[in-house]
Amino acid sequence: MTAPAPQSFGTLPDGREVTAHTLATPGGLSLRVLDLGAAVQALHLPGPAGGPGTNVVLGHPDAAGCAAPPEAFLGAVVGRCANRIAGARFDLDGTTVELAANEGGNTLHGGPDGFHRRTWRTVSASRDVLVLELVSPDGDQGFPGEVVLRARYAVTDDVLALDLEARTDAPTVVGPASHVYLNLAGEGSGTVDDHTLTVEADRYLPVGRDGVPLDGLAAVRGTPLDLTAPARLGDRVRAEHPQIAAVGGIDHSFHLRGTGMRAAARLEHPASGRSVELWTDQPALQVYTGNALDGTITGTGGRAYPRGAGIALEPQYHPDSPNRPELSDPVLRPGQTYRSRTEWRFRY
Repeated sequence: MTAPAPQSFGTLPDGREVTAHTLATPGGLSLRVLDLGAAVQALHLPGPAGGPGTNVVLGHPDAAGCAAPPEAFLGAVVGRCANRIAGARFDLDGTTVELAANEGGNTLHGGPDGFHRRTWRTVSASRDVLVLELVSPDGDQGFPGEVVLRARYAVTDDVLALDLEARTDAPTVVGPASHVYLNLAGEGSGTVDDHTLTVEADRYLPVGRDGVPLDGLAAVRGTPLDLTAPARLGDRVRAEHPQIAAVGGIDHSFHLRGTGMRAAARLEHPASGRSVELWTDQPALQVYTGNALDGTITGTGGRAYPRGAGIALEPQYHPDSPNRPELSDPVLRPGQTYRSRTEWRFRY
């Protein structure tokens, strides 16, 4: 099927034009993706009886918003390695790799000029599938080897799928992730306090105040991070517990049960009846309750995003995996292919 013509999303301060692609299903689900950061900028779920749809993801209203601080990675594919790498360094094959730091002394989501800040090339576009590609050169943010990463977005009925695939010409680490923020009540409608969340994980990684893992995995039982049954988010992010206090809410990696493609989490908004089930083949799920949002960012609907305006459910390797191979191994070598798949299965 012929894709709608891409639209201009404005110009960045450095002169780069940002382009928006729209995908849609016959049933009314509509997705807008930017070539900047391969970012999901809007996702409209159909309204009842053909009524107006509801945008359920956080996003910037234009290119100027994407470039303005603070950086929240709204909807972007982040990498090379998502999450935090302690000390902005790791050892690979006996050599210490020094990275660009962008969160204190640590590297977060690939560094200050990570994949979220790059213009991705459009490989192909149709009405329901978009393929974008990024070439990350050797030494990019300190990471060795040239990496070619493709992101394939597809919409079918009530499902959004993202496939990531990467190759390298030299040993390196690769672990990208999608940083989509969800608010099933509707973008700009307030906080996700009244949502309930279930995560298919019995263990998580305790962290310090810098968000870097402390020791090994710990049991969720007996903590506010026990999300094995539906839990109201507002209750959990304000619970009196050292781990909640450490990061001002939830910003933790959960070790998912099982392997292969399986259900990882379910987010529900009882008032609207909307829900989404997240499926992935990744070993971990980072749950982030928008703790650093503070009203500085104005969203697509013209409203400021307060703390907790959305929740990011990020399938990925565990944080600091380049230094913690016992948790998950992000090393990619020539001849190998990194692959991951995420599906958001909506009900409304």
